[in-house]
Amino acid sequence: MTVWRAIAAALLVITGPALLAGEIPPDARRSGYSFMGPDTRAMQDDDTSNPGMLFVLDGEALWGKKTGDAGKACADCHGDARSSMKGVAARYPSFDRQLGRPVTLDQRINLCRANQQQTTPLPYESRDLLALSAFVAHQSRGVLITAGEDPELKPFVQQGHDLFVQREGQLNLACTNCHDDNFDKRLAGAPITQAQPTGYPLYRLEWQTLGSIERRLRSCMSGVRAQAYDYGSPELVALELYLMSRARGLPMETPAVRP
Repeated sequence: MTVWRAIAAALLVITGPALLAGEIPPDARRSGYSFMGPDTRAMQDDDTSNPGMLFVLDGEALWGKKTGDAGKACADCHGDARSSMKGVAARYPSFDRQLGRPVTLDQRINLCRANQQQTTPLPYESRDLLALSAFVAHQSRGVLITAGEDPELKPFVQQGHDLFVQREGQLNLACTNCHDDNFDKRLAGAPITQAQPTGYPLYRLEWQTLGSIERRLRSCMSGVRAQAYDYGSPELVALELYLMSRARGLPMETPAVRP
């Protein structure tokens, strides 16, 4: 049996005749941390063992590094990130009134680079962008997520919800089939979580590196044999916004550790 056939068979099992649960009530929503084994939890809890902290340290160095034609560092505008960035990541993606659409934290960093530092944007999933994003998000660790509260975001949250429940790919599955209807079960030995994005960018043991939520979403799309959206696409931004909005009230954990 090929890997894909094994995955398809497992998905058929978890989405078989069982009663579908529908969207998870707010008071029943849980971080992926609660689904992890003791070893993974211990790795996340101890900053000296959490490999994601290496990226946070790199991000701290980049925060104070002057760059671009403007010769400015992030710290020149924002000062001490421990105070200026506290709570910021908990409300992203946020609505950019100049652009008329939501932007992710990664996109905001690149907008600052282009507009304030007068330098080129960092590529998606590049170490420097992940490091800066992890450093900023780390300042919100323990802060409750508030993303999606801006009324301007309502149609984009709805777009993300529609994508979350839309079946796609050769396996004809939607995100909701696993993460709403079958969480707390296992797929190929790994726990199925509720897809609450409380710890991104996070360190995945499978990747052996830090990665963004967009990387995770694209991986899921490939897993059901669907065409993955491009990094930074409106669809991925809307999906991230919806997921963050449904995690509202859960604390930030960046950098989380997952299998």
